Amino acid sequence: MNLLGSPPAFLAYVAAYGLAAVGCGVGLYRATRMEDPDTRRGMVGLLLCSGGWAALELGFLITPGTLGYAFYLGSLIVGLATVGAWLYFCSAYTGRAFHRNRLYRAVAVGTYLGIVMIKLTNPFHGLYFATQFIADPFPHLAITHGVFHWVVTGLSYALVTVGFFMLFELFLEADYDTRPLGVLVGITAVPAVLDIVGYVSEILLDINHEPLGVALFAFGVLYVYDEAFLAVQLTDGVDEAVVYLDDGHHIKESNGKAQRLFPALAGSRGQQLETVLPAVSEVLQTDEQILERNRDDGTEYYLVSNTSFSLGQVDIGRMLVFTDVTESERRRRELDRQNEQLEGFATAIRHELLNTLQIITGRVSAAGDALDRGNVDLAKESLQSTSETADRMSEIVDGLATLARHGQTIDETMPVDLQPVIEGAWDRADTDGLTMAADVKGQVIADPTRLRDLFESGFTFAAHNDASTVAVSREADEIVITDDGTPPGETAAEAFFEYGGAMPDAEAGMTLPNLRMLARTHGWDVMLDTEYQDGVRIIISNVTVAGPLEN
Repeated sequence: MNLLGSPPAFLAYVAAYGLAAVGCGVGLYRATRMEDPDTRRGMVGLLLCSGGWAALELGFLITPGTLGYAFYLGSLIVGLATVGAWLYFCSAYTGRAFHRNRLYRAVAVGTYLGIVMIKLTNPFHGLYFATQFIADPFPHLAITHGVFHWVVTGLSYALVTVGFFMLFELFLEADYDTRPLGVLVGITAVPAVLDIVGYVSEILLDINHEPLGVALFAFGVLYVYDEAFLAVQLTDGVDEAVVYLDDGHHIKESNGKAQRLFPALAGSRGQQLETVLPAVSEVLQTDEQILERNRDDGTEYYLVSNTSFSLGQVDIGRMLVFTDVTESERRRRELDRQNEQLEGFATAIRHELLNTLQIITGRVSAAGDALDRGNVDLAKESLQSTSETADRMSEIVDGLATLARHGQTIDETMPVDLQPVIEGAWDRADTDGLTMAADVKGQVIADPTRLRDLFESGFTFAAHNDASTVAVSREADEIVITDDGTPPGETAAEAFFEYGGAMPDAEAGMTLPNLRMLARTHGWDVMLDTEYQDGVRIIISNVTVAGPLEN
C-alpha cells in the first residue's frame, strides 16, 4: 500500500504499531543485560511477543484482504502468548516460583494450545471474529469480535491483573514508592479503553490495541523506571533501610525505611551522598562502618553494608544497607568499657599496694631502729602508723570493690532531680572548707546512687585541687563541674582520668577516673576543658535529660 496521501488516521495507526514493534526490538538490547536469568528470559519473551504482536497488527493494517486476515489471525495467536510471557516475567521478577512449577506450565501450555486451535479454525466456525472490507476512514478489514474473543480477552485481563498484583505486593513489601508502577499500570490500561471505544463506536478501529500498552510498559521498565525496578528486585526480602547510589555516589533511589531513618533523603535524588548524608559518607571510609545516630530514646547503631550491583558485566552503582545493630553494639561497647574499667582497677590496686608496702616497710624499719636505740615511744608510733596505713589500704580495696559493682551495666534508671542529688553528694563529700554553688533545675534519667557518687567524686577532687569554690551548672544535655583550684597546665587531660595517675594527689587520684566510670555506666561522656585555665572544668555530655531539651 502506498502510504503517501493516506488518511491521517491510517498513518497514525501505522506509526503507533510501527513504533511499538521497533521499540520492543530496541528494548531487547537492555533486556538481555538483566542480571537475573529468569527475569531476563521473561522480559525478552515479553518484548518478542509484544513486538511480534505489534508487527502483525501493522501487517494487518497495510495489507487488507486475505493476507491481512492471516496477519490478524497471527496477531491473536502471538498476542495470547504475550500473556504467558507477562506472567513469567512477573513471577520471576517478584521472586516467586510459579514460572518453574511444572503443573502450572502444563496447564498454561494446554490452555494456550486449546485457544489457538479455536482461533486457527475460525475460518470454519466464525465464532471468534468476522471480517468485512470497509473503505472508510481508510481501506481496511473491519473486525467484528465474537463471544469466544471476549471470553479469552476477559481471561487474559484477569491474568494480567494477577501479574500487576504481584508487582504491587513486591513494591509494598520492599517499602518503595509505588507511583512509578502506578504510572506504568495506567499506561498499560489505556489500550483496554481504546478497545472499548473501538467496539462501541466508529471513532477507533475494533482491533487489539494492547501491544501498544505492553510496549510502553516494557520501555518504562527498561529505560524510564529501570533504577526503581532494579532497586525493588534487589531488595526483595531485605527489611532494612536501603539507599542506592550510582558509580559517582549520587543518590538514585531509597526505600521508605531509609527515608524515615534519614528524612534528608526526601527529594535528594541526583545529589551527592556526601552532601545529603555526610555522616554516612564518613562512616564508609572507616573499617568498622558503624553509624551512630542519636535519637530521642537513646543512641542507635547501624552497620552500613556497601555492595556493588551490576547490569550485565558492568557495575552501575552501589547499594547501602543499614542494619540495626543497636543491641549488639551497645553490649560490645559496654564490654569494652567494663574491660577498660577492670584494667583501671587493676592498675589502681597495684599502685596502692606498692605505695602501702613501701610505707609499711619504711615504718617497720623505723620501728626496729627505734627499738634498737631503746626509743619505745617512737617504735610504738611507727607501728601505729603502719596499722593505719594498712587500714587505709583495706578501705581503698573496699571502695574499689564498691565501684566495681557500680561500674556494671545499669539495669534500671529513673527521672532524678539534679539539685537534691547535688546537695546530698555535697553533704557526703570531705570538702574541708570548700564552698559549693549550684542552682540546677531539671531532671536527668539516671541511677540515683551512682549519680550522687559521681558528684561526690567531683567535689572531692576539687577539695584536693586546692580550690576554694566549686560550681555545678547544666546547659541542655551537659553538666559542668567547675572549680577555681590548680589548672591542668601542661598536663595531658587524659592523665586526670587514669587510675593510679595520682591527680591531683595520691589520696584523691581516683576521683576523676571514678567520675568518668560512673558517667559511662549511664552512656554519658566526660572530658576536661583544656582551654579553661582558671581552675578545672569537667564537662559531662550526652546526658539523658527527662523531658525536652532546653538551653
